[in-house]
Amino acid sequence: MFWRKKDETPTASSASAAHPPRPGAKNRPTPSRREAEAANRRPLVVTDKKVARIQEREARRQQAVVTRTAMLTGDESKMPARDRGADRRYIRDFVDARFSLGEILLPVMLLSLLLSFIRESWALLIVFFLVYGMIALCVIDAVLMWRKLKKQLIAKFGADKLQKGNTMYAVMRAFQMRRGRLPRPMVTRGQYPS
Repeated sequence: MFWRKKDETPTASSASAAHPPRPGAKNRPTPSRREAEAANRRPLVVTDKKVARIQEREARRQQAVVTRTAMLTGDESKMPARDRGADRRYIRDFVDARFSLGEILLPVMLLSLLLSFIRESWALLIVFFLVYGMIALCVIDAVLMWRKLKKQLIAKFGADKLQKGNTMYAVMRAFQMRRGRLPRPMVTRGQYPS
């Protein structure tokens, strides 16, 4: 071995005779590190902008599909960062378990829009009281809901463990119609979290 001349190399037939192909084996030599790195080498910035746009659009589409599936099934590991965490799950479950006046705000606004087409004074007076009265009731309901929810969050998690923005997270969820909420409600009405 040490005395072999450099121009003498074992032939492929002798190597294959020593190691016959086996089923399930890779049946090829392991690539050198240089060959493996060369095969994986890609430019950091793709020179073909059209191909780069297509690849980026496809990656965004796949990520959106994964995120939407997680929002529908309740898989917190793939949800957006704003929906992750034990306190956010508690808020979602609390808001979904109760009936909020904010849920009916949109249908009431559509009704008031239809009434506003009637150019009678009584119809406009009803629209005025309906719109502003409903908004005032929804705000009062949201404030009362948040006060109760905040006490429960502090009792369960402690004041220092809560994320910022929980107030708006709870209020915005309370103002959405239950059927259109994402992440989907995982509790039924009246099934408050413990």
